Amino acid sequence: MRKFMEIGDLSGLIRDALGPGCRVVAVDRLRGGSRKGVYRVRVDGAPAASAIVYSWAEEENFWPGRNGTDAGGPFTPVSGLAPFLAARRKLDGLGARVPRVLLADDSRRRHPADVAVVEDVPGGTLEALLESDPARAAAVLDDLAATVDVLHGHLAPRYGRPDPPEQGGTASEVPCERLVLDRALRDLEEASGRERRVAAARGRLRDRLHGLAARVSPRAAHGLVHGELGPDHVLVDADGRAVLIDIEGLMHFDVEWEHVFLRLRFGPHYPALSRPGLDPRRLDLYALAMHLSLVTGPLRLLDGDHPDRAALRGIAEHNLREALALLP
Repeated sequence: MRKFMEIGDLSGLIRDALGPGCRVVAVDRLRGGSRKGVYRVRVDGAPAASAIVYSWAEEENFWPGRNGTDAGGPFTPVSGLAPFLAARRKLDGLGARVPRVLLADDSRRRHPADVAVVEDVPGGTLEALLESDPARAAAVLDDLAATVDVLHGHLAPRYGRPDPPEQGGTASEVPCERLVLDRALRDLEEASGRERRVAAARGRLRDRLHGLAARVSPRAAHGLVHGELGPDHVLVDADGRAVLIDIEGLMHFDVEWEHVFLRLRFGPHYPALSRPGLDPRRLDLYALAMHLSLVTGPLRLLDGDHPDRAALRGIAEHNLREALALLP
């Protein structure tokens, strides 16, 4: 049985972050995370009525067994305070709106894991706003698009994390398209062992991946991408600005990788984020690779005790259908 944070675990941490006069009155663990716990902590006696706590404790990580591929590469899962702070510094320096950090601690004295206390952005997610107030959401989408333009225009000659080199920021000389192909082939092999429909189409999917990759030409510059920029990873502040969260995967990479994810997650709202000049051949390869990743990842999570099991099955099923639809 997993043990999550409760009022007693958070009281000292919140006092250190918000002041000695504050008192924790309620704690809600927010749903959706698979590698860190996210808690809304409601308080009395502080200027803000609530704060958000991130905990990177092992109890919060729902990935069973081997939880990553590409050891040392940009697709290696990252978790912890250091990559969060590195990504936040980079984004803040480029003018992107990210939550303010009220306390960050990896000493394990306040809590037996990396932990951060950040502002509780008041306006909810862009995903919810798109449903409840499309007119207001359109302005937030415009702000998000401007932020994405800045990030994607921040070019580097090599892909990889923005961390210092000693934290894994350097990348190999393998081009992005080859990295994506190799990852997709591994996803295909794993999914074939878990889902009979993937196994039945395994040869055709493998040939399609190789064919699409062969059409991609080399590239020498890579933009800065969020990595999982869906509307659920964008909050809305009181000024109507788009606030980026779940930023630990920030990296320099082909911007087409991000645009495939944006198109998938924003659906009919994607035109506000679409841009001319994207490489259609990269988009084709990355779309199939992304769908295969979103089949394999949820199926792997289902090996463990992740609570949102119906949602995971739904993600895997949707992306399986989309992957098979891309076969000629």
